[in-house]
Amino acid sequence: MVSFKDQCIMVTGSSRGIGAAIAQYLSTLGARVAITYSSSKDSAERVFQELEGSGHLLLQMNVTQSKSVKEAFDKFMNHFGSLSALVNNAGVTKDGLLLRMKDEDFHSVLATNLFGCFYCSREAAKYMIKERKGSIINISSVVAQIGNPGQANYVASKAGIEGLTRSMANELAGRNIRVNAVAPGFIQTDMTEKLNEKQVHAITDRVPLKKLGTPQDVAETVAFLLNAKYITGQVISVNGGLAFR
Repeated sequence: MVSFKDQCIMVTGSSRGIGAAIAQYLSTLGARVAITYSSSKDSAERVFQELEGSGHLLLQMNVTQSKSVKEAFDKFMNHFGSLSALVNNAGVTKDGLLLRMKDEDFHSVLATNLFGCFYCSREAAKYMIKERKGSIINISSVVAQIGNPGQANYVASKAGIEGLTRSMANELAGRNIRVNAVAPGFIQTDMTEKLNEKQVHAITDRVPLKKLGTPQDVAETVAFLLNAKYITGQVISVNGGLAFR
């Protein structure tokens, strides 16, 4: 089993779902983790209390505001002293058909998902460049590759993340900083728990492996990429074969 002992890792949007699973799994591997949240403090504190080990950090951060991001990274560095890795997981959805989508719904999704990824990566890179090492993992989505009706804003943000990943990987490789992305497919989260059996079957029928993925599947892929010293600029799909059908 891989060990992340003595590594200090920030996981954005980690108060629930995939982000929480990533943070919890990395803590079991010995990492010291910073949990970040925007408004859901109670759920973030629950995740924080469940982390294994000690020395972790709970941070409030609004990824849509570069000032808030800088302040959070300053607190991270004051607490840990170094930054080993960043996992850009923070994201939102505001679905709607193209012709009915409001300007603010398009802008707000890109502000969180894409601009937030940029702000956090830029701040992380400042510290990683000084240390001449580091790893950034961006959480994309299968819809960036196949599209999805009613999610033009979300799809655009995730497709942007994949492009940003490749650009940053090329730009930062010379400083021994690797940048990759993980693109989950249909994953068991709070959202899928609200679906009835017929709706779940309609989803899994599209997946060659005939089942939903789990947050743990994504967390293990993130851990793999954090440890994969000769992989950069890649998008790793965790979708049960969906995008290849």
